[in-house]
Amino acid sequence: MNYLYIGKLVNTHGIKGEVRLLSSFRHKQKIFIPGFKLFIGKDKREYEVESYRKHKNFDMIVFKGIYDINLVEHLKGSNVYINRPSLVLEKNDLLAVDLIGFNVIINDKFIGEIKEVLDTPANEVLVLDNKVMIPYVKAFINKVDTSKKEVLVNDVKGLLS
Repeated sequence: MNYLYIGKLVNTHGIKGEVRLLSSFRHKQKIFIPGFKLFIGKDKREYEVESYRKHKNFDMIVFKGIYDINLVEHLKGSNVYINRPSLVLEKNDLLAVDLIGFNVIINDKFIGEIKEVLDTPANEVLVLDNKVMIPYVKAFINKVDTSKKEVLVNDVKGLLS
């Protein structure tokens, strides 16, 4: 499987098995739906979403068939993943992590290769092999060409200096 980190279970909530997830994943509406499978912990044990709600800055989840705090308490502090292929996005919608390995081009000039993606509260940031960081927002990204594995970036003053 191709696992994608989406957040961390930070606590339980109430006595009926609900858990608190802290996540900045940008496509929550696609994964926090009944029947979607999440993989939790080092062993990536599979859990199925039964219900979801937002509460303050937490994502509150109840897993199918688990309605007791004692059955989820051991999950506190665990990382939560999804199987990347199970996430269905719109035709032109890409995850920033899908761009790892793409070349970055500014004014027909190769700038570097995307090696990492940082997930910040404001937006995702593409980190190149030369340590240049580019915010993954429309103001900076002109076009993503998946066939050429290139990201065309606007020449924004101060970006490379």
